Amino acid sequence: MKYFGTDGIRGKAEIFTSEFITKIVAGLVEYAGDNIKVLLGGDTRESTEWILTDFESALETFGIEFSNAGVLPTPAINYCFYNMGFDFAIDVTASHNPYMDNGIKIFERGDNSGKKLCEKGCEIIEAALDSEKTYALVSPTLREDLHEEALNLYKEHLATYLGEANLNGLRIALDCANGATSVIGDSIFKEFGAETELINADGNYGKKINANCGSTHLESLVSLVQTNQLDLGIAFDGDGDRCLLVDEKGEIVDGDEIIAILANSLNLDKIAVTVMANQGLLNWAKDNNIETEITAVGDSNVAAAMREKDIKLGGEQSGHIILPNEPTGDGILTSLMILKTISKSGKSLKELKSIIKKYPQVILNMEATPETKEALKTSEEAKKILLAYDKKLESVSGRLLVRPSGTENLIRITMWGNDEEEIATLANELKNELKRSLT
Repeated sequence: MKYFGTDGIRGKAEIFTSEFITKIVAGLVEYAGDNIKVLLGGDTRESTEWILTDFESALETFGIEFSNAGVLPTPAINYCFYNMGFDFAIDVTASHNPYMDNGIKIFERGDNSGKKLCEKGCEIIEAALDSEKTYALVSPTLREDLHEEALNLYKEHLATYLGEANLNGLRIALDCANGATSVIGDSIFKEFGAETELINADGNYGKKINANCGSTHLESLVSLVQTNQLDLGIAFDGDGDRCLLVDEKGEIVDGDEIIAILANSLNLDKIAVTVMANQGLLNWAKDNNIETEITAVGDSNVAAAMREKDIKLGGEQSGHIILPNEPTGDGILTSLMILKTISKSGKSLKELKSIIKKYPQVILNMEATPETKEALKTSEEAKKILLAYDKKLESVSGRLLVRPSGTENLIRITMWGNDEEEIATLANELKNELKRSLT
């Protein structure tokens, strides 16, 4: 698609002009009609505030009933719109991207929960965005602010899902990425008895979101855990739909390890992961007779496979974890489930993650225009280069994945193998060859 990537529409904030936003609403109306109710919300980046205001004007122009929940994590918006009786949610966020970017995620009602807008809906909105039609906007009337109601409803959901859990004695650090999870702060963790140290929790609209913090920059969290000798650290991304962990020794625990820990503790026999999954996770699943469904990158692809194959747990290495009976990733709920597992088992996070032996892995990003990304798919020379490196990786029992990013102007190169130095060398060689071939 031209505008929708693997996780909604995303780009530099300036693309979200009032005209662009109005056409998104026009497409939504064409898809669903005008007798709908929409819940708005978003993260903390400075552009989110004015984009939400423009959405209010556009919805008012089309006579759509709406309310604004303000800053909330993406999973909270998805949970609350469905349970508060709205038909759609529009979440203004660019997830882990820097503050200069923004985006939207649109959720619609599924059978039992909210789900990301279907392909047909996306196609209709894309057609509206390319339309030459213009609209005269009207100013929105004052609407009810549902922030506190939605936040409390989401907190109740977390407590209900977790059930009986005693986190007394656990000392944890939370890095909220100056993003949407800042509105939760550490309150839910403290309610279950954990002792918390909170960093990067500015919930105001601004420029701090994801800036050298959160799940994309774990250095400060690692330092805090080690310096204060905490049991673990939890890092969220800007919109809170994923998390990464740091164990008591300061070692990073990623989504593959989280999936293994939860699959083991919940005694599950099937998991869904993407092609980005570490070979160590795949080997562990095979050795333990756990059926593994491998999907394309993107939590929506994982969620679709889980629904189709009746799989209770799935996710991505990046920390998007979809838990049993949950429609999408939720960083806060995932981390609470890990804490519950630690408490019940009496084991440390380092002990729990040791059930899998990860293969060395190298990930390189190559800047790429949309034309370059397309050339990667069609170039015969690029195909020959990739085949050659597949062959080279046989000597280290390796595996290769090269793909255009669905959210950024990048081509991502990932290599796995049993010799870290060798795959690092091969990955850099491949990056240089692809640059020469495609640009």
